[in-house]
Amino acid sequence: MNTHIQKSLLGAALLASVLSVSGCFPLMVGGAVTGAMVASDRRTSGTVVEDNAIQLKASNRIDDALGERVHINTASYNRQLLLTGEVPSEQDKQLAEKVVSGVENLRGVVNELAVLGNATLTQRSSDTLVTSRVKANLIDAKDLFANAFKVTTERGTVYLMGRVTQREANRATEVVSGTSGVQRVVRILEIISEDELARTQPAQDTRK
Repeated sequence: MNTHIQKSLLGAALLASVLSVSGCFPLMVGGAVTGAMVASDRRTSGTVVEDNAIQLKASNRIDDALGERVHINTASYNRQLLLTGEVPSEQDKQLAEKVVSGVENLRGVVNELAVLGNATLTQRSSDTLVTSRVKANLIDAKDLFANAFKVTTERGTVYLMGRVTQREANRATEVVSGTSGVQRVVRILEIISEDELARTQPAQDTRK
């Protein structure tokens, strides 16, 4: 990750870990929902709206600057933007980051773009299936709140975003790593304490 990203994330209480399914644990420093889902989302309603706007504006800027020669997905959580997908050159990777950095209310960028040929339709369909499996397994895990996590899959790598406790981060990693089709798990998580979780979600069962 370059100096620009490190500076943009400086001071944020983030844990971003890259975990291989084989059990190797190297570290990487990183950096309209309604009804019941909003109630269980750990972002404020205003932040949810901001994230949706950030994601849309970032996608539009990328389309305008890079066009169809790239395959880039955007995901925003708590005003932090994740870029995944493929670009043909390192210059395009840096350009994508540059054009989204000016989006209003953005707190930071995590640039996970790969310098590769664009993923095939079969690969993208496989990633969609993996995301569905991951979400289903998080829902099935009785000691987790699935809506606390935002899930993105790219070429078999699952990216987890969210505001969670260390206990939840570790448990979610275990669940996701055991999901069929997952090759790697990247955690881009803001770690909060159990006390903070209790304060911000006073009516929520912490499922300890």
